[in-house]
Amino acid sequence: MSFIHQKKIKQRLKRLTAFIFLFYIMINASLYLLQDKILFRPTVLEQNHQFQFTHKFEELFLKTDENAVINAIHFKVENPKGVILYFHGNKGDLQRWGNITEYFVEKGYDVFVMDYRTYGKSTGELSEKALYNDAEFMYNYLKERYAESEIIVYGRSLGTTFATYVASKHNPNQLILETPYYSMVDVAKNRFPLIPVKQFINYKFPSYQFINNVTCNIAIFHGTVDKVVPFSSGEKLFDTAPKANTKFIPVKGASHNNLIDFEVYHREINAILR
Repeated sequence: MSFIHQKKIKQRLKRLTAFIFLFYIMINASLYLLQDKILFRPTVLEQNHQFQFTHKFEELFLKTDENAVINAIHFKVENPKGVILYFHGNKGDLQRWGNITEYFVEKGYDVFVMDYRTYGKSTGELSEKALYNDAEFMYNYLKERYAESEIIVYGRSLGTTFATYVASKHNPNQLILETPYYSMVDVAKNRFPLIPVKQFINYKFPSYQFINNVTCNIAIFHGTVDKVVPFSSGEKLFDTAPKANTKFIPVKGASHNNLIDFEVYHREINAILR
């Protein structure tokens, strides 16, 4: 091979390496700038939107700090068994999640479900600290109206970290986690294995840190073929949880959004909410 030919090959390799490096930097920058849009997928409702549900409810607007107003729905039944504080997933708004949580109203429970900042009619800037503060505000709101022994905290997907957070700070009757994760960093590493997500992700959501301080009974539900939050992340969270009061319920064949289609989910929920 001639010297000139070798030089050309080296130049091409250098250009290719530079292109790959630049492409990698662009991907990292894009993920950093777009992480809020990837993690949070709200739909916005007009402030005059009229909710339509099967069961009786009260619509609330709660000012959690001077720059945020959180919209919530409080379903109420006669002679409730207790109240479920429900933290929903990362997509949609209260119209969708109100319909979903009526499942628990039918079991004789009052249900309180809020929209996060930027979701539905809720306002305020998103930040990890602000989301924790809003969750804490909602728990304290219910604690003024119910005994803690009557409060069940339920988290689904994104909402599992807020549910775990408030349960770690208080003493509710029960914590239920549906498709939870060890931390948001853990989920991001699984989805973007070649990206140093820990260095730039703005939302750590370390559920594994909170769950160690939960003293009430904990039930963890997770679909075995979940492609959004890996089953392994739920297992990892369970491994961190206090074993004496934690039950892990794998839902064989379930994915991320269809646990309710499986008998084991109904059976275990009915046992908890009996």
